[in-house]
Amino acid sequence: MPATTPHPVRVSPLLYCAFAFSAVSLFATSAHAQTIPDLVIKNATVMTASHGTIEHGAVWLHNGKIAGVGATVNAPPGATIIDAAGKYVTPGIVDPHSHSALGNDVNEATSPVTPSMMMIDAFDNNDRALYFALAGGVTTELLLHGSANMIGGQNISIKNRFGRSRDEMLFAGAPRTIKFASGENPKRVYGSKGQLPSTRMGNFEVMRQSFEDAKVYKAGWDSYNAKVAKGDKDAVAPHRDLKLEALSDVLSGKLLVEIHCYRADEFLTEEAIAKEYGYKIRAFHHALEMYKVGGEIAKDGTGIATFADWWGFKDEAWDAIPWNAVMSMREGVKVALKSDSNDFVRRLNQEAGKMVHYGGATEDEAIRMITLNAAWIMGVDDKVGSLDIGKDGDVVIWNTDPLSSYARAEKVFIDGDLYFDSSLPGYGTTHFTGVMHGGGFGGSDDESAEDAQVGGGN
Repeated sequence: MPATTPHPVRVSPLLYCAFAFSAVSLFATSAHAQTIPDLVIKNATVMTASHGTIEHGAVWLHNGKIAGVGATVNAPPGATIIDAAGKYVTPGIVDPHSHSALGNDVNEATSPVTPSMMMIDAFDNNDRALYFALAGGVTTELLLHGSANMIGGQNISIKNRFGRSRDEMLFAGAPRTIKFASGENPKRVYGSKGQLPSTRMGNFEVMRQSFEDAKVYKAGWDSYNAKVAKGDKDAVAPHRDLKLEALSDVLSGKLLVEIHCYRADEFLTEEAIAKEYGYKIRAFHHALEMYKVGGEIAKDGTGIATFADWWGFKDEAWDAIPWNAVMSMREGVKVALKSDSNDFVRRLNQEAGKMVHYGGATEDEAIRMITLNAAWIMGVDDKVGSLDIGKDGDVVIWNTDPLSSYARAEKVFIDGDLYFDSSLPGYGTTHFTGVMHGGGFGGSDDESAEDAQVGGGN
């Protein structure tokens, strides 16, 4: 619905959150980026993720951005120099599916349709899971609602500036995204309560009816705004419903749709419903049976965020194979790997290494699965995910080939600023002070038995 009208306007909390937090984050990012001196990392094996690997290469960071990449760079004489001979440099790792720092608030399991829930309201920026991710080279994360609901809440994109304020950790300019979840989880959560949905039929009926309601709501607002545009002083605004407003934004393409989904038949059903109601699916998450229908899904331009080799942990995972990611990629699907785990997020680089073994991905292809492709899933590939001039200075220095199980992140830069340095005493953090929140590593926040109690579950 257009926002301009001569009548008194109530700004939607959904839009307020999106714009207010983006503005705060943008100010904070640009403000501290201007104080960062020029930095050159030289003599490294530079894995760009977009234009191959440069042996004995250099990366120049200026004002928080990548200003040069190549065998040599034209940095000013006063730049700080890091000689990374024998080491590797990559873009910061991007995790397109995380529930870090959301605690037990990851699922609003009181209704199968909750698109007005905002994950920013659950975000704990001092959660130690963010530190684990940072120490593993992860600089960007998409924090999603859980998988209890057919249509869940709106996610948040963060830069892992651990130690900064909550608002400073938000990814300025990142598009809004929303989490859907089909399959076993919603039917189990609500079936156990004796309510709709309790079957896959019920799942998709709930989804279709929600969009039918949203169409009516959107039409009402479109009609009202058309009257206002013609100067009708007597036009009466419809009642504002935050749930239907969010669904209207889905229909209008204002929200990137991320869908928890495992089975091949459900990928096809979800795509059919998206076409029926006129929205696009950005990516299927988990997507363990994509290898069966990759060619068909690739035609729709839908990507996947999948596990490297998880198998058999639930009914929908029995047909999982470790070759899924590479097979789907060869069919034209844009493939990313993700953590969905406070444990796996520490070593997404090793998960990418498995892709060379399972299916014969090249090193460049494997790196893209945890950088550029993952950034595309989030809609931020114009800002992060590769070492290209003009992109954010999110860079990791590794002690050895990052696809090796012996690799560890030595230094992690975000917007050109050093946030983790393994050579420092203690935790190696450069901005964090105080007490970290949260428990241990745990399992998947989306799939764990613990979350079954609050609406996620296997």
